[in-house]
Amino acid sequence: MPSLPDQPGTWESKLNRIEQLRIFCMAAESANFREAAVRLGISPQVVTRAVKELEAAFGEVLFHRNTRQVRITAFGERLMHRARLSINALDDLFLDNNHRNDEILSGVVRITAPSTLAHTYLLPVINRIARQHPDITLDLRLSEIITDAVDDKIDIGIRIGFLRDSRYVARAVAKVAFFVCASPDLIARHGAPTTLDELVQRPMSAMVDRNTGRLWPWYFADGQQLGARLPAFVTDDPQTERRALLDGIAFGQLAAFMAMPHLRDGSLVTVLQDLAPAPWDLYVYRPQRGPVPARVRLVFDALVETLSASEDFPLEPPAIVPG
Repeated sequence: MPSLPDQPGTWESKLNRIEQLRIFCMAAESANFREAAVRLGISPQVVTRAVKELEAAFGEVLFHRNTRQVRITAFGERLMHRARLSINALDDLFLDNNHRNDEILSGVVRITAPSTLAHTYLLPVINRIARQHPDITLDLRLSEIITDAVDDKIDIGIRIGFLRDSRYVARAVAKVAFFVCASPDLIARHGAPTTLDELVQRPMSAMVDRNTGRLWPWYFADGQQLGARLPAFVTDDPQTERRALLDGIAFGQLAAFMAMPHLRDGSLVTVLQDLAPAPWDLYVYRPQRGPVPARVRLVFDALVETLSASEDFPLEPPAIVPG
């Protein structure tokens, strides 16, 4: 049986390697070395030195670095997963169950979602998790642009529509209907359209797809699509479009969860409901990239549960009872 090493500095050397791997993992999970240093409470120079020493030890470049960004290499990505598993296993040796739960539920969880869902649906559950688990840092990025969750190091994404990337683990949590709406004032001035041909004669809003720069088509039953011939209002922000509809500028097609509060209070009215398109799925997804950290699973499951249980995703507009 081999004896334990007793040379001075041997164990210190091995501990330094472990700390280097810890620093490397944090750097891999951060936007840049400075952010990793702040989270670890060390200087950026220490992060840089640890990465350089690991690169020398493995004979591989771990990050592509320039003046604007730091991007992990393919080898660095593989090393990060192996290092994280090894570090977690090592930590488990020294933690009892209570301490282990506290240790696991810490770190950064990066979330991307449309801005339209943030305040009403996402912030309540995210803020509740933040209060219950103060060691978890929740990094919420709001955008209608569809990002690459793997390349951008996103832990959890929320999207409406279609997910075709096989690298994602996705849960469909709700159905999102779409309603053509207008203010009662606009309908009084222009009349309610009863056909698509009549609709294009009315003032219509147009939404710019930030992914392509082109105008989104309006969707209707049986796969029909329609665009405004001469839009009365154009924007790339769904909430700004809703404001234009409320102010009587144009007819617009809104996701049901955006329209419902205003349909209930009568500030918007639906038209052409018999031509409504099939609803789209609302997904919560995460990349398939090895074991899922407990903090990510906690947030993922909480978002799935909250959005699945919400009653704010109706498939039909509310019935208006004549008063």
